[in-house]
Amino acid sequence: MEELKMGAVQEQFADLIWQHEPIASGELVKLCQQKWGWKKPTTYTVLRKLCQRGIFQNENSVVTSRMTRTEYDALQSEKFVEDRFDGSLPAFIAAFTARKALSQEEAAEIRRMIDGFETEG
Repeated sequence: MEELKMGAVQEQFADLIWQHEPIASGELVKLCQQKWGWKKPTTYTVLRKLCQRGIFQNENSVVTSRMTRTEYDALQSEKFVEDRFDGSLPAFIAAFTARKALSQEEAAEIRRMIDGFETEG
């Protein structure tokens, strides 16, 4: 599968699909023309690239997602931590909090998340 990362324009396009799915490809063309002034080939080119990456599918002229926005964001977050911090979530948190302290509410929420997701080792 091709890299999942999208550029800014592709993310706007993806958000449009996520907001309207399932959507007929012809209707998607109309929305893109209204929103950005795109011509039909532009819409289909961007859609094809995102389908090749496994984010969307266009079957029988109906466009649907193969992953939700939340799933996409989670994959991007995992990749970022892997690439920049050798997969170490504690290293990421240390870097993040070095410039921005966590509020008591944020720290409590993170503790609850950790307690809820801990696995027995």
